[in-house]
Amino acid sequence: MFMNVEDAISGKMATAHATIEGEVHELFYAKTGEATVEKNKVDVPILGKTNTPQRGSGWSGNGTMTVYYVTSVFRKLMLRYIKTGQDFWFDLMITNEQPGSATGKQTVIVKECNLDSLLIAKFDATTDDMLDEELPFTFGDVDMPDEFNTITGA
Repeated sequence: MFMNVEDAISGKMATAHATIEGEVHELFYAKTGEATVEKNKVDVPILGKTNTPQRGSGWSGNGTMTVYYVTSVFRKLMLRYIKTGQDFWFDLMITNEQPGSATGKQTVIVKECNLDSLLIAKFDATTDDMLDEELPFTFGDVDMPDEFNTITGA
């Protein structure tokens, strides 16, 4: 059994939106993005076993998003944090869907995102590349309102 080539998902076909203080922003200027969940584990020594089994004891979430350096939205929020101490959170919704694929679509909402760091200003006269910036963040919750279809292959 093999996967059908038309069922592969292109990352270029994704959409991304950030909900910041109740406003939805289409992230058409985003280049890449990913969010990772890491399980925290603790050792559970058991009498009579030579290994040390582990079990989950929680989780943490972090991610990064690389965007073209064309928006001031996050900089304005970071400036507010610098001046007043008022922090900010946002939700990030990523949908992957490939037209013509039996895979369907998957939508993941990464919630309670909080930026770790942010470029406040940038220039680079040494390259012909367009300016971009990486936005590392942590998050506190996740939902998946749409999941990929199970594909059966050929």
